Amino acid sequence: MDIKRIGTQPSVKGPEDWFSGTVRIDPLFQASDPGRAGGASVTFEPGARTAWHTHPLGQTLIVTSGFGRVQRWGGPVEEIRPGDVVWFPAGEKHWHGAAPDTAMTHIAIQEQLDGKAVDWMEKVSDAQYQGSR
Repeated sequence: MDIKRIGTQPSVKGPEDWFSGTVRIDPLFQASDPGRAGGASVTFEPGARTAWHTHPLGQTLIVTSGFGRVQRWGGPVEEIRPGDVVWFPAGEKHWHGAAPDTAMTHIAIQEQLDGKAVDWMEKVSDAQYQGSR
């Protein structure tokens, strides 16, 4: 058994290469071998968002507070709220973040494949974020 006590894992700022705007990442867990799952609580300030990315084994988001947006490549921008659970299948290009005027926090859970949990790509443009092409 391993208990991660609140406050024992430092928050980190979301790297500028992977995020637009102000983002805070609070690590929650990383499974030990043979487990592959890891999770973090991620808080996006208004307008903040991830870059486009994929996960080799998919990703689950559980919205815990605020109001946000998600989009898969080629699909519409969707709104997300507390209690919503979002699943992105393996390899699906997507982004997620806060609404323009409201912060959003979600728990992100993904598994590693050969030590890698995410492939980062280009940043989401303002036009893409607003839902236009």
